[in-house]
Amino acid sequence: MNLITKLAVTALFGLAVATTTASADVAKGQKAFSKMLKAPCGMTGAKFAAKHTEDQWEAIGVKGMVAETKKICPKANLKPALAKDVFDFSMEYASDSGNVPSC
Repeated sequence: MNLITKLAVTALFGLAVATTTASADVAKGQKAFSKMLKAPCGMTGAKFAAKHTEDQWEAIGVKGMVAETKKICPKANLKPALAKDVFDFSMEYASDSGNVPSC
């Protein structure tokens, strides 16, 4: 019984760590925007995210994030690896969200 409990707790902990690592993060997206996109875009993260509503960002999706970033900021070069994080950031601070980022 003790062995089964230890195995279950270990598996649960491993699953929790794996899902946390695999998910995107609003804070990571804000940091990525500040470091990689703020200067080429010539705007703050608040202005960038406010270009669309939450529904519009949802329609663009992660797959369209690189192209939409290029459309909004022609000089910017968003790496596909960061698209999910920047997408989450944009959704969190969309024009109809009521939230304002600090960048």
